[in-house]
Amino acid sequence: MLLTASVSAQTRRPPARKPPPAAAPKTITPEMNCPAPLGVGVKTKVAFCEVMAGRDPAGGILITVPPHKGPATLTFDLHNLHTYSEEQVKAKRAFTRYTATIGVLTMDNTLISRAVVQNEFRAAGDLVDRVGGGAGPGGVKAVAPTGTEAVSIEIPEGEDKVSLLGEKLTVDRMDGTATYTQAGRPIAVVSNVMLEYRPGPPPKAPAPKATAAKKR
Repeated sequence: MLLTASVSAQTRRPPARKPPPAAAPKTITPEMNCPAPLGVGVKTKVAFCEVMAGRDPAGGILITVPPHKGPATLTFDLHNLHTYSEEQVKAKRAFTRYTATIGVLTMDNTLISRAVVQNEFRAAGDLVDRVGGGAGPGGVKAVAPTGTEAVSIEIPEGEDKVSLLGEKLTVDRMDGTATYTQAGRPIAVVSNVMLEYRPGPPPKAPAPKATAAKKR
């Protein structure tokens, strides 16, 4: 009987520890550095930011991603940029088809994904909104966003910042087609940037460097 009790005590295992519950997802307006703000919509009150063509992620729209467990989801609205002319609209010569491509990159220039927006402009109703701060009638700018493509992109775990950079813009008009890729040229416009993620532990601080012992 003593031997049986001893063996039973040795084989009894402690109950397995349950893993801590996953943190609830959070949706935030992330910290964003916009090098070329277009302005705020007169009706929508939405802030629009131009996406410039370039090859260096540091020069793009920089979006900070908090520490997260698993992939984070970046969402935004992507628009084309149109220079409005009332005279062309009245003359029925305002037709323009835009196709803009941008990239979402890590800070070491790794492409995460691309996004494309295509739309046609014919009349004022094709504008998303007019943007304040200009010299036009009503104090609006001549340039304005047109067309909307809802974009959703997964940001890998471990990335704490991403960059939006323009790649290519193709413009079809009644008098021909042109393609633009030059660095520093506006390619598209973004608005309503949001981020959904599960909070993760902050990155570990680097261990302090050992200091040499002082000589006596």
